[in-house]
Amino acid sequence: MIETVAGPVEHTQLGRTLAHEQLLTVSEPLLTQFPHLYDREAMYTAAVETVRGVQAHGVRTIVDPCVAMLGRDVAFHARVAEETGVNLVVATGLYTYNVLPPYFQWRDADALADALVHDIEQGIQGTSIKAAFIKCATDEPGLTPDVEKVLRASARAHLRTGRPIMAHSHAATRTGLEQARIFHEEGVDLRAVQIAHTGDSDDLDYIERLLDLGVWIGMDRFGVEGLLPLERRAATVAKLCARGHAGRMMLSQDYSAFNDWVPADKLAEFAPAWSMTLLFETVLPRLAELGVGHDQIDVMLERNPAAWLSGS
Repeated sequence: MIETVAGPVEHTQLGRTLAHEQLLTVSEPLLTQFPHLYDREAMYTAAVETVRGVQAHGVRTIVDPCVAMLGRDVAFHARVAEETGVNLVVATGLYTYNVLPPYFQWRDADALADALVHDIEQGIQGTSIKAAFIKCATDEPGLTPDVEKVLRASARAHLRTGRPIMAHSHAATRTGLEQARIFHEEGVDLRAVQIAHTGDSDDLDYIERLLDLGVWIGMDRFGVEGLLPLERRAATVAKLCARGHAGRMMLSQDYSAFNDWVPADKLAEFAPAWSMTLLFETVLPRLAELGVGHDQIDVMLERNPAAWLSGS
């Protein structure tokens, strides 16, 4: 069974799944300390409208890796799920590229793992909603001491609970390989790991080195032109499908229905066509033109997310 904000469902019932999207990306300290800066009803309306947009394309499940420090609010997610009927799959984790909050700077990886396990076994934020996967990150600053602590804590929480891992990566510096090394050192079967944002690169040598390790890869930022143009992203997916790798890829956009990290005018420059429906309106037709079959699309959008989440 896969945990959703509305309760567990069979992995066979997930259907068409977006494996990396967010309802919220919020500056968490500001949301809690300066709530007057935010119109929560407008945020809710944006989330519902965004979800309904992808439901019109047959999406039944959204995997949302919003965790601590990104504005996670599972009560918000539960409200959206109740309104729309979508399966919302949420995570535990602590998102940092560099340093941890002081509380965890003074504690070891096992203490952080305990907090992650609580979200999985007891529930998130005092609710009965349980995390279905574990999120961690390594970005351009690399493997700082605190980032390494988060990776090792994530691995240990996985070993204690069986929940899969999603690792935000920085493809330009090949951090996915470093993440895989840490997880392997901790005893993780890499078939339980998804290296997110692998699709920010079209370096097939790097990507196939990851695939050779057994991980899943997220081709999950279609529309973020400032990191890699859509055409190169699509061409990379098509080449990997032609090489027999459709069974290890997941497609998504890493879009947020509400995002306060980047001003709207800057976002329009960096990702002018970015949306949660871009995959269906533009990317899938382009993949078909590049020779990707409907059966391969179904594998990447349905079978693979369910298999990663369930460990099947």
